[in-house]
Amino acid sequence: MAIIITDECINCGACEPECPNNAIYEGGLEWKMKDGTKLKGSYQLEDGTEVDVDKNNSPISDDYYYIVPDKCTECVGFHEEPQCAAVCPVDCCVPDPDRVESEGILLDRKERLHL
Repeated sequence: MAIIITDECINCGACEPECPNNAIYEGGLEWKMKDGTKLKGSYQLEDGTEVDVDKNNSPISDDYYYIVPDKCTECVGFHEEPQCAAVCPVDCCVPDPDRVESEGILLDRKERLHL
């Protein structure tokens, strides 16, 4: 499953540099699929939508840091545990109960993001 950042976030920014997929963004900032990846051209999101990897996308949150779920691999293939959760001082990086994903799906996503 992807990790989410709850509204308990204090905007310290400790999580952002720890993400190997560059899936974490400061609240209010736009995001791109290509940020921190080797993607080129278009990319198919988990819901089947095709997106231009160079296109700016609207922020998921305006108020606090957020994680782009289609870029999150829970650090599978990189680390033993999600690094955002490991460094968060207020424990607001938690599994998203609405997006349960197997280790296989997470590893496949890692491979697609980092050709």
